[in-house]
Amino acid sequence: MPKLSEAMETGKLLKWLKQEGDKVEGGDIIAEIETDKADIELEAFGSGVLRKILVPAGERAPVGELIAVIAAPDEDLSQVTFAGGRPEGAVGAKSAATPPQPSGAPTPSTPTRTRPAVSPATPVAVVPKGGRVKSSPLARKIAQAAGVDLRVVQGTGPGGRIIRRDVERYAKPTAAPRVLRAGGPEFEDLPLSSLRAAIAKQMAHAKAVAPHFYLTTEIAMDRASALREELNGIEGYPKISFTDLIVKASASTLTLHPEVNASYQGDTIRVHHRVHIGIAVALGEGLITPVLRDADMKSLHEIASGVRDLAERARNRKLKAQELSGATFTISNLGMYGVDEFIAIINPPEGAILAVGSVVEKPVVVNGRLEVGRRLRVTLSCDHRVMDGAMGARFLQDLRRFLEAPSRLLI
Repeated sequence: MPKLSEAMETGKLLKWLKQEGDKVEGGDIIAEIETDKADIELEAFGSGVLRKILVPAGERAPVGELIAVIAAPDEDLSQVTFAGGRPEGAVGAKSAATPPQPSGAPTPSTPTRTRPAVSPATPVAVVPKGGRVKSSPLARKIAQAAGVDLRVVQGTGPGGRIIRRDVERYAKPTAAPRVLRAGGPEFEDLPLSSLRAAIAKQMAHAKAVAPHFYLTTEIAMDRASALREELNGIEGYPKISFTDLIVKASASTLTLHPEVNASYQGDTIRVHHRVHIGIAVALGEGLITPVLRDADMKSLHEIASGVRDLAERARNRKLKAQELSGATFTISNLGMYGVDEFIAIINPPEGAILAVGSVVEKPVVVNGRLEVGRRLRVTLSCDHRVMDGAMGARFLQDLRRFLEAPSRLLI
């Protein structure tokens, strides 16, 4: 099981796309794996024949555990070390006398795995014209409780299967608010999703280990707002958001302040020569941070297209493994929710994260006169092991200069 994100500890085999006995070339997509952040296609690491599948579809495996064996057709596998001490031929071996079994179910000659088995899906009750609705048991349970007709829900799981988040996304706009009633339960314990569990563990560790300090500044966004409106009036170009402008300005500023584009490595500080910016995206079950690589080398319009594409695929859990890790700096923008100012927790091993609030109209004094201006408050959270206050302050000074003279962002 490969480590497909920095926080990943286990992965779930959603589907095997190759079966035992199939020929495999290096780079072929052989399976789909559910991580804490996305559903990712697994590429074969080498060529040969898929001799054994050790983790059936529907089961989880820790990072580093053997999940399958690709080898030459006649290669001796007797020396291969299997999880739990299973001997060669104990799991996944085909028998000519045994008929094919459903994915995830053991054959009569195959011992049951030590981890709990995953129950197969039960038939779907709603049968539309042209076939049955493919959905998970949990999706059907939630749909029944919310009064959602599964026939009108678009599935985003493997093979178009309707899963929990599809029903929740469809039901959310029309769901009635929960009302406490006399005699009813006082609370409800909701299970942690894999994403929420990963966030809880990683953020608790980050806050406990990294000594945070915070620097806040206010930026005049009048000229940046005017530039954005002008660019958005050009037909045929992607629309520019304030997030896009801030990503571009941050990337340009990081090239001037490499000490902020750095990470703590225990006994060294690693200064990164490339600027990879993580952009926090809100999902129904938590935050995910896809990475825009080499942001300093991209034009503003390339950044706008890239950010929009990453956000869309993050919401559909379609990010690639390399897009889930490797950020050297992160931006979290809550301005679209009407948040004026906040502080964010650093995502180790990064040395800093920028929290972005709303662009608001407010009375300001310009050259001794009271005017209405557009202002933005940003807060830089810094790891004191990587940088000190003066380093972070100089970064914010230049970030403000880029956004207050935004024509430089078009270069």
